[in-house]
Amino acid sequence: MHVTRKMIDPELRLPGLIGKILFRPSLGFFRFLHRMTRRSAGQMVDGLDCDERRIPATGDDPEIRVRIYRPQPPTDEKALPGVLFLHGGGYALGSPEMSGSTYEMLIETRACVIVAPDYRKSFEAPYPAAANDSYATLLWMKENATELGIREDQLIVIGQSAGGGLAAAVALMARDRGEVRIAFQMPLYPMMDDRNSTESARDNDAPVWNSRHNRLGWDLYLGELAGSDDIPKYAAPARETDHGDLPPTATFVGDLDPFRDETIGYVDRLRAAGVPVEFRLYPGCFHGFDMISERARVSREANAFVAEQFAAAVDGYFAKQP
Repeated sequence: MHVTRKMIDPELRLPGLIGKILFRPSLGFFRFLHRMTRRSAGQMVDGLDCDERRIPATGDDPEIRVRIYRPQPPTDEKALPGVLFLHGGGYALGSPEMSGSTYEMLIETRACVIVAPDYRKSFEAPYPAAANDSYATLLWMKENATELGIREDQLIVIGQSAGGGLAAAVALMARDRGEVRIAFQMPLYPMMDDRNSTESARDNDAPVWNSRHNRLGWDLYLGELAGSDDIPKYAAPARETDHGDLPPTATFVGDLDPFRDETIGYVDRLRAAGVPVEFRLYPGCFHGFDMISERARVSREANAFVAEQFAAAVDGYFAKQP
């Protein structure tokens, strides 16, 4: 999908041009960005209480660094919804600290406890490291709900981009393993299909994240599995065919995003399986537009949609633990 300047929302054209110039699809530049994002470790979010822990991982895997964000000052409620938040970065980049404005928005919308793991990136370890770390964090939230001040019947999973793919993977793992139940998921513009075969993913040259970025991101994440026909559904959730008994879902994507068609396909399959879904498609928007240009009208609309759906989920969705 060739993306011209005229196709981009006018308020996003300059940020998109800057993103296209700066964010290069090369292994060297990915490594540079990986090192840069690591420097944000420990960064605080104004107005939020934050605690950092090291929690057990799966098997012999290394401990997981997690950031725990709470309202400040504390609320009078004994237990709050627990949000597992999974940051983006193509499975190769990023840290929990880079999503501070999103944490603020969620906590202002409904008081909650956000647990954001610094899951292993593909430069450190390929699949299944990130998926295992994300699922292990969800289990830890369930098992330590009382200490964390979390309602164990209201565990919510939210992720952006690769974090959205991990959110969808964690939802599948939770359903299939039967150890924990998720009340609601919000995999936003999720990176979930390694095949790059949809119309929006083929030859996409949009700003920020395009087909070349996507191929590199998947090759790094899948490691030795890349290019094979035997890709696990927990690595690329778009490969799952059974969407029954997955949690209620909300998501959005831009119509210029390489992930447009895989997001729409996921929404359609969830609806066909009887899962409640709320979805928005934003015209003229490339990948991550809501973070690249937060003040643009369409970004404000997308963030308002997220806040609205999060409020509705907190008010209406619960899942008793097994």
